[in-house]
Amino acid sequence: MKSLINDPLHVINIGVEDFARTIAKTGGACTHVAWRPSAGIPAALRATLTSSRDAIQAANQEALKRLQQAKPVLIDMGIARDMIPGMQDRLLLHSGPPIAWERMCGPMRGAMIGAVLYEGHAKSEEEARSLLESGHYDFAPCHHHQTVGPMAGVVSASMPVFVVENQTFGNKAFCTQNEGLGKVLRYGAYSDEVVKRLKWMEATLYPALQRAIQASGGIDLKNMIAQALHMGDEVHNRNRAGTSLFLRAITPWLVRTAESTETAAEIIEFINGNDHFFLNLSMPASKSSLDPARGIANSSMVVAMARNGTDYGIQLAGTGDEWFTGAALVPDALFFAGYTKEDANPDIGDSSITETAGLGGFAIAAAPAIVQFVGGSAQDALNYSLEMYEIAIGENGVFQIPALDFRGTPTGINAIDVVQKGILPILDTGVAHKDAGVGQVGAGVVNAPMDPFVKAVQGLLTTLNTND
Repeated sequence: MKSLINDPLHVINIGVEDFARTIAKTGGACTHVAWRPSAGIPAALRATLTSSRDAIQAANQEALKRLQQAKPVLIDMGIARDMIPGMQDRLLLHSGPPIAWERMCGPMRGAMIGAVLYEGHAKSEEEARSLLESGHYDFAPCHHHQTVGPMAGVVSASMPVFVVENQTFGNKAFCTQNEGLGKVLRYGAYSDEVVKRLKWMEATLYPALQRAIQASGGIDLKNMIAQALHMGDEVHNRNRAGTSLFLRAITPWLVRTAESTETAAEIIEFINGNDHFFLNLSMPASKSSLDPARGIANSSMVVAMARNGTDYGIQLAGTGDEWFTGAALVPDALFFAGYTKEDANPDIGDSSITETAGLGGFAIAAAPAIVQFVGGSAQDALNYSLEMYEIAIGENGVFQIPALDFRGTPTGINAIDVVQKGILPILDTGVAHKDAGVGQVGAGVVNAPMDPFVKAVQGLLTTLNTND
């Protein structure tokens, strides 16, 4: 007791970090333990979790193995109606889980209007809106058609898409071409300028890229992503290295197959001026890598995280195509001049498929420049990735983080660990204005909400309980 009173105290703080900060400010010694209470599993399902733990672990290892063995290769391009399974002229695909027009957020409605104008089905915003409100179109998630789309993710029948094949398992995934930043369709802008750019991408960019990709015999995206991580990308919100590597790989074939040197130069300039061009390749690469894990009974590994600007949804390997949803959150962001968080729409887009595959926010330690979006430090980037190992089933030895001594990225999100440890996946993302037609207003980071994970774990355990 005497030594306890006389010796200097060193406080161990568990839980609320503000207490630790207060002690530090007064000159005290304190070690903070980042503990969080479990989000909770109903008592009736805890016994199922205990009795099924070995089966769940075995299933998760199989799901992780399939993800690790994936070999995504860019093999072709084509028009959506000809390439995407189930695509129809009056079907509009969107990001995130299912949603009706009445619940769509501003940027998604804007992108839908833009798609109708792009297709030539309407001549004005008012006419396009009337068609969309009248039930003239069907809406479906991109994920239901082997497709992913950034931000609003809207895909219409005439849009060109990349075709990525997972050559280990033979499945394919699709994604549109990236328009660039600012006032673009995926952020809900639909001006004449936006539609004109999309038409150029259909008439000029797509045919030239298609010929070049076909002539190349296919481009290994997994190897390209691995290189990009070594060069400072995380291939979600920073794609400068990935885009440069793609341009380096495609340029010889583009020059050989383009209709003219002027066309080749125009395309090279467009890609070179659009650092995010590779995002629309890393996304289908990630989806094609994850899809073979779908349908593995007992697995709690997440195979999709997606946001439609209203809802945040996830799917598990062991629960089929069922979506588990919660409210999408507004990102913490660095906003463009003249905008604030009050202008921001809640999180939106299928691009969180990259985090689902162990990239993006999970690999943010490889791209510390990203945290500057929210005034963070390089150490913050390291801490984000280190925390994600706590909810990952394993690591990807091909995707390595130099700053962590080339440790593989945390890979395979275990929904049970998310719930029991209270650690939420971190995403880095762009931010759309909440109103249709405005476009991008910033970029930053956001955590996934807990509700979808709680519901997903309960759904999986209920299935296991019923099977028992």
